[in-house]
Amino acid sequence: MAYAYPADASSSAPMANPVSIIGPQFCAPYPVELAFVRKVLTITDGNFVVTDINGNILFKVKGAFLTMHDRRVLIDAAGNPIVTLKQKFMTAHDRWQVFRGDSSESSDLIFTAKRSSMFQLKTKLDVFLANNTKEEVCDFKVKGSWLERSCVIYAGESSNIVAQMHKKHTVQSVLVGKDKFMVTVNPNIDYAFIVALIVILDGINTESKSGSGGGGIDFGGLDFNL
Repeated sequence: MAYAYPADASSSAPMANPVSIIGPQFCAPYPVELAFVRKVLTITDGNFVVTDINGNILFKVKGAFLTMHDRRVLIDAAGNPIVTLKQKFMTAHDRWQVFRGDSSESSDLIFTAKRSSMFQLKTKLDVFLANNTKEEVCDFKVKGSWLERSCVIYAGESSNIVAQMHKKHTVQSVLVGKDKFMVTVNPNIDYAFIVALIVILDGINTESKSGSGGGGIDFGGLDFNL
């Protein structure tokens, strides 16, 4: 099902109805604050976690370490696969495909995300739901600066914000060897979908920094020493 968003949508207006992309259980009638935390320079499976504001683990990211940066799995706190994210190689715009559970079958495709252009100084990502096969108009759009942790996710081509990032970098976090940033997800928006988009953003920016698809060793290949 494609979502139609009003052209004059207010940047602060919450969605009237739940926008479920991955699952209705991930839609809350109130804003959801997510904390993205990882240990710096750690080569361990699942070293990247997503928690709520109370520190309760909601998701973890598992990746193919010491291999190509091509596949990551978002799992819940119990270890169940929620979605599988795969980078589609040999595409000019860093296309990523997201599938349900641990599948990579086309019938389980949920959405596709790709950079709006090959060369861009600021982050700009177009997101297309699986049934939007023509990809003429995106269903969601990401804009901003990944380096500054100031990316904003919009509904379609509207100005309606569905989620936004906030940098949280403290002396304490540096001393304990952790990186942390926050993402606020607006009411009735699928927050698992937003987490998957953040994983893709990291993958694209890690890829851009390394200059090639190979040789990556962990989810946090980016330089977080801001």
